[in-house]
Amino acid sequence: MKNIKIALWGIPALLTVLWVAAALPFPETLSVIAIRNLLVQYSGVLSLGVMSVAMILATRAKWIEPWLNGLDKSYRLHKWLGIMVLVTSVVHWFASNAPKWAVSLGLMEAPERGAPSGAVPDIGAIQAFFNSQRGLAETLGDLPFKILVILTVIALVRRIPYKFFAKTHTLLAVTYLAFVFHGTALLDFAAWTQPLGIVVALLMVGGVISALLALTRQIGRGNRVSGKVEAIRTFPELDATAVNIAMETGWNGHEAGQFAFITFDRKEGKHPFTIASAWDPAARSITVISKALGDYTKFLPDMLKAGGEAIVEGPYGRFTFEDAKQRQIWIGGGVGITPFIAKMKELAATPGTKTIDLIHSTKEHSPEALEMLQSDAEAAGITIHLLVDDRDGFLTGDRLRDLVPDWKSASVWFCGPAGFGEALRHDLLANGFAARDFHQELFNMR
Repeated sequence: MKNIKIALWGIPALLTVLWVAAALPFPETLSVIAIRNLLVQYSGVLSLGVMSVAMILATRAKWIEPWLNGLDKSYRLHKWLGIMVLVTSVVHWFASNAPKWAVSLGLMEAPERGAPSGAVPDIGAIQAFFNSQRGLAETLGDLPFKILVILTVIALVRRIPYKFFAKTHTLLAVTYLAFVFHGTALLDFAAWTQPLGIVVALLMVGGVISALLALTRQIGRGNRVSGKVEAIRTFPELDATAVNIAMETGWNGHEAGQFAFITFDRKEGKHPFTIASAWDPAARSITVISKALGDYTKFLPDMLKAGGEAIVEGPYGRFTFEDAKQRQIWIGGGVGITPFIAKMKELAATPGTKTIDLIHSTKEHSPEALEMLQSDAEAAGITIHLLVDDRDGFLTGDRLRDLVPDWKSASVWFCGPAGFGEALRHDLLANGFAARDFHQELFNMR
């Protein structure tokens, strides 16, 4: 989370410093129009720069994962940057239109337009071309802004089906390209020869390439491998389905704890699934577990058939249990148990040297699934604690400390509901636990 926060505040901070350097000296008289013009330029720079970074993050580029510690963290940063763009673009839109509204309401006189009397300055062919595009650029800023607001709201409202969100979210690439033209033509021309212009230009190049990759459906193409559904197993008490997929040549394996985007139905599109199996080059198959949490996963068991096609993109993520601690505590909340199942199967085949306690806290339970989980833990040499809410109560920080007395010497790996994880994290940190030793999978793609 540390690097996410650094990026989230560092990107606008850098753009702010560069913009101030380019805007100085400010007008001697800061009239309403002068302040408005500065606000338009500043909010425009922030919107364009931040949205460019968000576009680059959307490419699922693997070179970004190590710095942000996983694609799940990258998507979290992408989401927060998107919210920031929404705020700055709203400010930009209001600042741009405020004089027109004020004039129409009779609150101010229309500002004078046009060049001052006297000799016309020689601005050069390039600047003259930019100036000639200002009218079109202003026109192309209004409609894309409104589309941006609508699409951002769709992305943030979880009640809107994932399928609809995924299909409409691609349209943000079109609005971004319109914003690039808008910003290129309307940014103070002198800024292009300064560090601000250079940085914004580089970000826009990366953003434009990313937008074109999205529009041509090239994102993730190099990581896609075909597979066939081998077996389907349902656990009715859990509303869960385990799907075994035979992978074709091209899938080079995965680490326990990673996830993939899987397409079972081309019309439905891809959905993220944590891989719940260790990689065996001889068997060349993976297992994913789905819980009925939405429209798609609810009907997935009825959609799947043995022998059906599966397109697997990945693997992604860095929730791979790698740290220097000899003591680990794993916490799986509900369907968040899946990465731990994969790691237990891996340890059963290749035993490790760490001392591990697994705490599985769940609302629903299946005797069959719990028996399988206990069997996996025994084979992996892991101590398991099963907590069923109605029977055993909820897992709290106090309960965790009772279960694992030497908890301060361990690292904690959590996968499950985000609120549950944050509550445990805050409790442990308040009792002296080191923040760097709490690892949480942020398995939310929107």
